[in-house]
Amino acid sequence: MTFAVTILGSSSALPTSKRFPSAHVLNVHERFFLIDCGEGTQIQFRRFKLPMSRINHIFLTHSHGDHVLGIFGLISSFNLLGRHTDLHVYGVPDFEEILFKNIEYFTDRMSFKVVYHAVDPFRVEEIYSDKHVIVSTLPLRHRVPAVGYLFREAPKPLNIRKEFVAKYNPLLSDIVKIKNGSDYITSEGVAIPNAEITYISSLPRSYAYCSDTLYSERLVGLVKNVDLLYHEATFLQSELKLARSTGHSTAQQAATVALKANVGKLLIGHFSSRYSDESKFLNEAQEVFPNTELVNDGQKFLVQQKSSC
Repeated sequence: MTFAVTILGSSSALPTSKRFPSAHVLNVHERFFLIDCGEGTQIQFRRFKLPMSRINHIFLTHSHGDHVLGIFGLISSFNLLGRHTDLHVYGVPDFEEILFKNIEYFTDRMSFKVVYHAVDPFRVEEIYSDKHVIVSTLPLRHRVPAVGYLFREAPKPLNIRKEFVAKYNPLLSDIVKIKNGSDYITSEGVAIPNAEITYISSLPRSYAYCSDTLYSERLVGLVKNVDLLYHEATFLQSELKLARSTGHSTAQQAATVALKANVGKLLIGHFSSRYSDESKFLNEAQEVFPNTELVNDGQKFLVQQKSSC
């Protein structure tokens, strides 16, 4: 089952000839989720041959233009294409009025419904779940209210050990109960703990998206042990004062979060256009956290399944 993220935009405030503003697409078991929607996002969908029409949920981090300006055009295109499926948008409360005023002004006779879910940027809460994925918020520290998102695969059903089945020949009703976490009671009334007769074939995979934030010790705890962490790295450590004044992080700080949180892999992006040599970001981050990769538009990162054994 696929669990992969594709980078649609990796620049900060200013788009460049090589980098569009922030946007990622996460594929969880062939369900597609858009995270941020900077200018030109729909162009990137076509450029990288991703199924734009299968986006039913968009998660926005905050109301700055480089993270949201693409959503107005995207919604307009959906309408022109005759979309009928509801579109669910998640974001900070202050963006709801902005979104619907633009829809009202630029889009006539909507063929589908846009449902806005206002999230609290200061709380950790589960905001979406289905049988494949659970999405929770990650409070960020920016100049305006901002929130990141943690995507975790939904826990897989328990598997029953073959040797147990061969020995006790449980009824179908017992198997259902065991798969739901119950212990097994033998005909003699002896309880066999669920943990002794079941196993999980693979651990749930996870992806955390943290863009536009100061360094945060709180965030370290919230992304503990995630498989793939995207953390903004707008500036180099030599511009730490500027990073602090603008509410951003350096590559070194992003790597420090990854190191302290014991993540599997770190992706860095959202680079300031002031830098012509972006390899400096990678070098700075890898000095702290070697398993770091600098993202480019169009790259796809696959999170492999991990055995629970």
